[in-house]
Amino acid sequence: MRKFIVSATIAFIAAASFAAPSQAGNYGYGYKPQCFIKKVKSYDYYGNVVIRKIKVCK
Repeated sequence: MRKFIVSATIAFIAAASFAAPSQAGNYGYGYKPQCFIKKVKSYDYYGNVVIRKIKVCK
């Protein structure tokens, strides 16, 4: 009986650990992603500095 309780407890903990991350992505109604503008500095073929603005959303 004791082995059954221990194995059932371990199975419950394992199931709960998989269920928590799946609930984290559900934001529900009214969710707005947080966005910001990121500046990326790079160089073109001739060595000139090129600054691009990229929108990044989480």
